[in-house]
Amino acid sequence: MQTRHHLLAPATPGAHCELVSLHFGIPGARPKVALQAALHADEIPGLLVAHHLRERLRALQAAGRITGEVVLVPVANPIGLGQRLLHGAVGRFDLGTGENFNRHYADLLDAVHDRVRPALGPDAAANVAMVREALLQACAALPERTPLESLRRTLLGLALDADVVLDLHCDSEAVLHLYTEPAAWPRVEPLARLMGARAVLLATESGEHPFDEACSTPWTRLAQRVGPARPVPPGCVAVTVELRGFADVSHKLAQSDAEALVAYLQWLGVIAPEAPELPDSAPAALPDLLCEPTPLAGSIPVEAPHAGVLAWQRGVGEHVRAGDVLADLVEPMTGQVSALRSPLDGLFYAREARRFVSAATSVARVAGREAVRSGRLLSE
Repeated sequence: MQTRHHLLAPATPGAHCELVSLHFGIPGARPKVALQAALHADEIPGLLVAHHLRERLRALQAAGRITGEVVLVPVANPIGLGQRLLHGAVGRFDLGTGENFNRHYADLLDAVHDRVRPALGPDAAANVAMVREALLQACAALPERTPLESLRRTLLGLALDADVVLDLHCDSEAVLHLYTEPAAWPRVEPLARLMGARAVLLATESGEHPFDEACSTPWTRLAQRVGPARPVPPGCVAVTVELRGFADVSHKLAQSDAEALVAYLQWLGVIAPEAPELPDSAPAALPDLLCEPTPLAGSIPVEAPHAGVLAWQRGVGEHVRAGDVLADLVEPMTGQVSALRSPLDGLFYAREARRFVSAATSVARVAGREAVRSGRLLSE
């Protein structure tokens, strides 16, 4: 394992922050997988998963079984992890700018297109190598005047040339679920099986350019621009992995998730099997798929019409019908009670962990099968 230290731009003189990346396997080997934990720094489950994953990768490297390259960023947001207010972490938003740490990543398409268009040809593999190099060059040219700009540029630089990018997050209270592009689903399905995902939400563009889409969408959009005569296969599959809820932090869960990620790396060919299989032996069967993917545009948030106490009537992971009562919202001063109902048939996959909320708070999400929304699809 090689440890690299990336000094981020300071906000003020002497106020430096450092990002650490851990590198396993063979530099430059394929496939390359980049994983990072807690870009929203108060989403703690990924930090413990990264700890257990590091130990497994160390052992696998010592055994000579990592034949590709793995980059692990165990703390993807040291800025947010250090933002404390009254003993609590403020890890979702940068206090200096008010921006969400997982929004507004650079759109590198135009810069890459200008660099590679004259040289692209009929050789798909050569085109992929060319685009990867152009992505890294475009990333290196991004500004890093502030800690946030520096963090974004550094994280992209570690991941842009990866075959697969896994961004570990969690929700407030939720079942394990994934976000990815529709075109990526065939390569993501084994991950959904291995991790026991209860929902997979697909969108080509969800709005506001989160980290995973900054890594993956330049490929599909570039291919559309240059046309089939100059083939550009999808060189990067990026997935946001939502590791249940804030409070789902335990060695048991983290070890299980780390083992599932290792199994996925083996499925990708990054990790060699423990013993070479016989030529006629069948590969190990993957676990059953627990859900079919649904459009992110079919995930409908339920908002609180007024402030009050949430008294949940249904739990995450339940299939609900349109009109089912998910929670009662009780205004304790007036006695007003509002029933918060499911807007559609689907899986009740995430809900608010706080039990008192203000008006217009998004408190629950139900994944339906029909795309009924457009525009900005992610919560702020």
